[in-house]
Amino acid sequence: MPTFEIGERDFLLDGRPFQVISGALHYFRVHPDQWADRIRKARLMGLNTIETYVPWNFHAPQPDEFDLTGRRDLGRFLDLVAAEGLHAIVRPGPYICAEWDGGGLPAWLFADGPDGRGTGVRRHDPAFLAAIGTYYGHLLPLVAERQVTRGGPVLMVQVENEYGAYPGVPADERARYLRALVDLTRAQGIDVPLFTSDQADDEHLALGGLPELHRTANFGSRSLERLAVLRRHQPTGPLMCMEFWDGWFDSWGLEHHVTAPETTAADLDDLLAAGASVNLYMFHGGTNLGLTSGANDKGTYLPITTSYDYDAPLSEHGAPTAKFHALRAVIAKHAPVPDEVPLEPGPAPELDVVLDRSVPLDGVLDVVAGRASRTSSGRPPTMDDLRQWSGFVLYGTRVDADDAVLVADEVRDRALVALDGDPVGVLDRTTHARSVPLPRRAGTLTLLVEDRGRVNYGPRIGEPKGLVGTVRTATRVLTDWEAAPLRLDPARLPEDAWRAAGGDAAPVAGPSFHRGTFDSVAGADHFLRLDGWTRGLVWVNGELLGRYSSQVPTGTYYVPGPLVRAEGNELVLLELHGAAAPRARFVAEPDLGPTEA
Repeated sequence: MPTFEIGERDFLLDGRPFQVISGALHYFRVHPDQWADRIRKARLMGLNTIETYVPWNFHAPQPDEFDLTGRRDLGRFLDLVAAEGLHAIVRPGPYICAEWDGGGLPAWLFADGPDGRGTGVRRHDPAFLAAIGTYYGHLLPLVAERQVTRGGPVLMVQVENEYGAYPGVPADERARYLRALVDLTRAQGIDVPLFTSDQADDEHLALGGLPELHRTANFGSRSLERLAVLRRHQPTGPLMCMEFWDGWFDSWGLEHHVTAPETTAADLDDLLAAGASVNLYMFHGGTNLGLTSGANDKGTYLPITTSYDYDAPLSEHGAPTAKFHALRAVIAKHAPVPDEVPLEPGPAPELDVVLDRSVPLDGVLDVVAGRASRTSSGRPPTMDDLRQWSGFVLYGTRVDADDAVLVADEVRDRALVALDGDPVGVLDRTTHARSVPLPRRAGTLTLLVEDRGRVNYGPRIGEPKGLVGTVRTATRVLTDWEAAPLRLDPARLPEDAWRAAGGDAAPVAGPSFHRGTFDSVAGADHFLRLDGWTRGLVWVNGELLGRYSSQVPTGTYYVPGPLVRAEGNELVLLELHGAAAPRARFVAEPDLGPTEA
């Protein structure tokens, strides 16, 4: 029987020392038709292993659902890894961070619970452990049957993730919680080594692990120094950097992050020369398709961009970068590397698209709005109260002529305020804008509230979305609310709702849907520029690519080739504010925005 074990100084594959040279590749950020291509390019860079997180909420959007098909077919992904002759590392959480919506924890965990306040996540809470048991019961059998001990690719499975950085849990409860996760994992037939990963400092490594679990560390520089810290906490066994940060993620409103290939290569060389194993985070970043990007909040709420290029060795669209070649040269000093090198892709098709059909959002509310909830309590319902786990909710109430100003305790994360359909202002969590002046007239006040991504790191994981707390005016607390979750899928809109646009140079008013068609090269990657548009959502052939914004950094949006056909492609935008003209453009090269340099 094949084996993978933790030896005195090395990992042992079938009893022989094995240096893991791995790269992170998230199946959930890559179109399934591109999985094999990305995995093959990992092998050509010299990697012998692929690592992936598993986002619980991606597979379980509702408590009674679990999906392992299509984009969620982890079994197929691992089989493709094996077919390329590579090994695999699986990190199923339950919490993953990964700049993913809610860190992978389903939002319904926080809304459900015996006390009405949700479960006590990331701690030894019976309701949380029961939910994890159900999650593992659905997921881990397919991992178990693909373990190296059964002839498959999976070498190791992680327990939790960077748990040493999670505050507020007593040490004894941390240990009980981690041991409960070990028991739940082993109960599903996982017999390969289990490990933890934490940031490479004494505090986090001490808090995040157990003596009986193999510890790994996360860092992106000063490799020898970080390995020495890890060795203090891991006196025997192989050293491994589980997240060698070779780039960084982007947030709306900030620059595009890049790191120097030569600096990253030198740190990797030090690590491999020391005999340590490594997992490059990321090898290939991919895209936060749909509404899957998370957010960080350390005093300022910063949502993550749709692009998750990460300045990784393999770019968002699968092209080898200068960093790819620099790291490949380093790996070749320490391990066999194939002679073949991936080809550089040619330029993408260039074309203009006129979005010549449109429909205002308020004209199709009867189609896109779910059942409204009414409340006369002291606060409007949150999105979580409505069981709307992402997207938008439309709130409505009445105001009087002397109300003068609107003030919200907290908006999560952005609200377009209108009076009788006329724009009044914006409430915005990032800019801490919680008030707008109101016209001196009575009328129907609406707030279109957008969840821009659930916090994925730190103590604010699990907070509800929407309007939180009370909303008041200069004279009173607003109590009589109606709130409706929106299902913003253009495919739901009746054909007779669409109207001819005012011309290809006429300004666009939002919130409104806009549609155009284009012919192109079937199967070719495309890069979409939306200059002149402000903020909203974008679909290509029915697939929600994600959020767009006129904010930096992102200048183009990646359209995976498998979505594109030769004729009759459909581009749809939901524009929330307005645009200079109903035109979009596909360009030859990606533009991920300005950098620090």
